[in-house]
Amino acid sequence: MLTYFDVHFCLCLYSNEKTKRPMKTLVIIPSRLSATRLPGKPLLKVNGLSIISHVFKKAEEANIGEVIVAAEDQEIVDDVKKNGGQAIMTKNCHKTGTDRIYEALVKFDNSKIDLVMNLQGDEPLINIDDIKNLNNQMIENSTNLGTLASAILDKKLYEKESVVKVTTKEELTNKNFPEAINFSRKISDQNKKIYQHLGIYCYQKETLKNFVSYEQSSNEQKYKLEQYRALENNIKINVALAKTSPIGVDTEEDFLAIKKIMEYKSK
Repeated sequence: MLTYFDVHFCLCLYSNEKTKRPMKTLVIIPSRLSATRLPGKPLLKVNGLSIISHVFKKAEEANIGEVIVAAEDQEIVDDVKKNGGQAIMTKNCHKTGTDRIYEALVKFDNSKIDLVMNLQGDEPLINIDDIKNLNNQMIENSTNLGTLASAILDKKLYEKESVVKVTTKEELTNKNFPEAINFSRKISDQNKKIYQHLGIYCYQKETLKNFVSYEQSSNEQKYKLEQYRALENNIKINVALAKTSPIGVDTEEDFLAIKKIMEYKSK
């Protein structure tokens, strides 16, 4: 019996009409040591492996395309390579992770790349099926830019500014891929079309090139949300429903929580 992902793989074979070849995705994971809230977090270890290398291996398990880490620190590059991964050194002057992944894309042999997935380097608990789903939705719908969101189960999250919310045109289901209307950090109007945004993006290669050519908008700088740069330059963002809301490593408390979960799962 064919599985859901078998069917979507078959669809991929016919998705690129111009070249008559399967669409090819490159996964790039931006990473740096100088995070303000938890410096050095990419190299913090859980079960003897760094966080960044855990994320790399998760991306490889998703098996949607080649995976590379884009880092501004030699220590990260060395760690990823030591653990069997690929990594590229980038400049240390990038304002956002998206600008960093574009530099890595340019340095990479990208002539046959169609889609670029930006996977966060501080989410070692990201669900592999969610990565696959976003990639499949991008291919099936020929979308310029896609991302993930999950249901908000705790109402306190609506007021929590560290949790980004996305409002969609339609209520999210396992099968649709509606447009995002807005992104915000704090929201009081609770309804069925507001979800917790997950920091994973998938771009058509040309869309990524256009995105980084635009200046940071005032809203992007004010709210520290790159999504505004896309929306304010008429780049539509489509949203797929994620199964889970992985914890990101932003603080020491986050790291200890993730460490506990991952160590328990490894027993």
